[in-house]
Amino acid sequence: MNEELKLILEKVHELYMRYGIKSITMDDVASHLSISKKTLYKYVADKDDLVGKVIDLQINNINNDLDCKKNSNLNAIEELLVVSKMVNHKMKQLNPGTFFDLRKYYPAHSDRLIKARRDKMYNNIINNIRKGKTEGLYREELDEDIIAKLQLSRIENIIDNDFFSIEEFTSKKFFQEIFVYHIRGISNQKGIDFLENKLQSFDIEDLNNI
Repeated sequence: MNEELKLILEKVHELYMRYGIKSITMDDVASHLSISKKTLYKYVADKDDLVGKVIDLQINNINNDLDCKKNSNLNAIEELLVVSKMVNHKMKQLNPGTFFDLRKYYPAHSDRLIKARRDKMYNNIINNIRKGKTEGLYREELDEDIIAKLQLSRIENIIDNDFFSIEEFTSKKFFQEIFVYHIRGISNQKGIDFLENKLQSFDIEDLNNI
């Protein structure tokens, strides 16, 4: 991707996350980014095209973010704890209005984002379960497909409804109920003992080790 276009899309994403999508016009984008509309239209045909390219970048970021959390020096439980920090950090940046606008006014782009997020998370959960089994941390009898779908549906329900406020689902307490609950449920005694030891020094808000 052209570096100038990538920079434009990153800044537009910030605008959308702050103000929503519907209210931001192409004139607003050019003004906020201090670029001419000619420069903007060099890369996109219209607002729908702009939203689509922002979504393309976000899909790419989803893949890169989750891939870079895989570390051969970490075991399966440590990987999940690192991912939980990343998810917690990302959740705090969410603007529910932005996703409402995306679903209502740009459903095709919304569907693409949801599918990409779902596919990547499903595959990562499957791979993590297999790794944990190999390491002797997770229960051997686990049905990988069922567990992956259960955890994925749990996360999607949190993201896509208004049962919880952003403050609630980015709190330490919420982390305990979601991620630790999941890890405990799939771990054998060795895994649970390891988790308990790690939690003594674990801080979900400490981003230095992400």
